[in-house]
Amino acid sequence: MQTFTPREIVSELDKYIVGQKDAKRSVAIALRNRWRRQQVPEDLRDEIAPKNIIMIGPTGVGKTEIARRLARLAQAPFLKIEASKFTEVGYVGRDVESMIRDLTDQAVNMVKGEETRNVEVKARELAEERLLDLLLPRPKIEKKAEDNPAFGSLPALEEESPPQSATREKLRRLLKEGRLDDRYVEIETADRNLPVVEIFSASGMEEMDINLRDMFGNLFPQRRKRRRVKIPEALTILSNEEAQKLVDMDKVIRLAIERVEQSGIIFLDEIDKIAGRESLQGPDVSREGVQRDILPIVEGTTVTTKYGMVKTDHILFIAAGAFHVSKPSDLIPELQGRFPIRVELDSLGKEDFIRILTEPQNALIKQYTALLKTESVELTFTDDGIAEIAEVAQLINERSENIGARRLYTIMEKLLEQISFDAPEAHGKKIIIDAVYVRDKLKDFVEDEDLSRYIL
Repeated sequence: MQTFTPREIVSELDKYIVGQKDAKRSVAIALRNRWRRQQVPEDLRDEIAPKNIIMIGPTGVGKTEIARRLARLAQAPFLKIEASKFTEVGYVGRDVESMIRDLTDQAVNMVKGEETRNVEVKARELAEERLLDLLLPRPKIEKKAEDNPAFGSLPALEEESPPQSATREKLRRLLKEGRLDDRYVEIETADRNLPVVEIFSASGMEEMDINLRDMFGNLFPQRRKRRRVKIPEALTILSNEEAQKLVDMDKVIRLAIERVEQSGIIFLDEIDKIAGRESLQGPDVSREGVQRDILPIVEGTTVTTKYGMVKTDHILFIAAGAFHVSKPSDLIPELQGRFPIRVELDSLGKEDFIRILTEPQNALIKQYTALLKTESVELTFTDDGIAEIAEVAQLINERSENIGARRLYTIMEKLLEQISFDAPEAHGKKIIIDAVYVRDKLKDFVEDEDLSRYIL
């Protein structure tokens, strides 16, 4: 886990997310507490529970982005999932325990990737040797000498070895210099195509198809297929195969489970959609049931996965919801108690939109400028043009649904639609986007409220 101070975490989040200082401070403290917990004596370490966070704010203000950037900073297993996907046990739908299984899958892939990168140099060396064996097969006398001691193996090998070795080294040099890249070789690879088995089952049985696949894979011998490929591709395929052999999967699984238990982060979006007491209308029947099912996962329980048992006691849960219709107090009291930190995110106005368009490292204006530069079209946005885009975004949000910064995506697409279409023919052209240009392109949507409601 990376060790950042809370101030450094906020500074990193500021590069991508505008405003929302309270939310950034809360998640920064929560992440730093992860590191602090690892430093305390072991007898106290297990007693320190994570302080889960609930973010309250309208859509498009940065709730999901804060959680995603936080996980990337911590290099921790991270899962974003909508709470509305889950149903109470007994209903058709996803079981709440599946989020822990998904998180464990992600952690295994993450650790496996790290271990693979650690052995990639050794794997490439072994793949080179296999490739050289294909390009220069060993002489038959060498094979016989190895198989049967009666041939007097050592003298025979000594006679054959010098010219063979010199040719092999020459081939190795040509291979590294890339002078064999146009040649084709025939290699054998594992055929991973197994029959697809679809299972329609009750909740909690999502992994049965994987288990069946593993069972069939062990029952039948592994099939091999021959492929004719160019040498660079052959080297990549053989390197991957050798890396798979070098990676210790028992170690990977052990590290992955430990990482999930100690530093896993689950972002439960749309938590407000399961808030509300049971009623006799529609899906409300199972809403409180879903909350009761989520409660033990957040409190701390043990979930069975295909990799083993995973404890959820120290997984950090960050919940988020707009809470337009319901309110946090509509959640069952036990679940409220498991989210002690509540943060309200601010709605975005014109000044925020201007900053979102220009300041972040992945700002929309930077994205569109870079995209059109690939066609040798130079886009320049003036300050009054950016201010006009922000004003239109605020106006449309006030008139119709407030979707926050996501409104900028639709406005920018509509604004640059003609330029993007004509870009291949406008090679070397310079285009200035100022307030006049913005008003000219978007005046119909601003003036006609019904049109803007449907288009923007």
